[in-house]
Amino acid sequence: MTAPAAINNRYGALLLIAAAGVFTADVTVLRFLSPDVPFAQIIFFRSICQLLIVALWIGMTRPALFGSPRWPRLVLRGLTSLICWWLYYASFQSLDLALASTLTFTTSLFVVAMAPFVLGERIGLMRGLTTVLGFVGVLIASEVSGLTVKPGILFGLGSAFAAAILIFQNRVLARTEHTATIMFWIGLVASAGTMPAAVAGWTDLGLSDSLLLLMAGTLATLGMLLTVEAYRFGEVSALATFPYARILFALAIGRFVFAETASLRELTGAAVIMICGLLASEYRWRRIPGPPTGGTSL
Repeated sequence: MTAPAAINNRYGALLLIAAAGVFTADVTVLRFLSPDVPFAQIIFFRSICQLLIVALWIGMTRPALFGSPRWPRLVLRGLTSLICWWLYYASFQSLDLALASTLTFTTSLFVVAMAPFVLGERIGLMRGLTTVLGFVGVLIASEVSGLTVKPGILFGLGSAFAAAILIFQNRVLARTEHTATIMFWIGLVASAGTMPAAVAGWTDLGLSDSLLLLMAGTLATLGMLLTVEAYRFGEVSALATFPYARILFALAIGRFVFAETASLRELTGAAVIMICGLLASEYRWRRIPGPPTGGTSL
């Protein structure tokens, strides 16, 4: 068990802003891939990069962290992450960067909505209304008309829902497992889970696509590590707003790199989701201990 780090909210905030930039760079890099690269291959590279990076980290520091007597729980955590990643990257492939990034912040809303069923807690009228309003923001931002919903919206919400389940799993695992152990098993399970589909539809990659996949996988792993470190040094309540820098990064990249322009409805919906997400995050850090991610917990 490591000793608690001294509180340094400024340093934690800088790490979270860096993580927001890194996560945005991750999904941005993948947009430059050739269209014929199979989706399973993308997830496999993401998984194997995390596995190798974390394995190297553990091997150089504390090899005992490779194993755990509670491995079934770690396998289940890895399977949930695999589902979350699959939906997460699918949403970014089919939606504008800003909208896909905004949807990741509905995780806190799902946590509050699930708390009565998972934890048997009463969330109160105001908290319930805040959660409902947050999902209204999703409807506004996604510009839903009638009963037609873009598949990308469903992918994004599905990823956020899976991330909410991850938070409850983290609550249990964080009591006994080191962060490095959890991340190693996530990479191991996700790599094994995607390998059959990746091998079955394997496409020979050119040098540029290979480098892009390696870069994206490394960036995603780095973003996770920066997030964990941020909450090691900073107080959750003090850092609550900083993950939303990711939406600003996504708006800028979408506008200047991909010529995407967010509509008034998207911006309005994003504002509603951000406000409600912050209120839901307050509930989350008070009732559900553990380092939150301020978005999709990958």
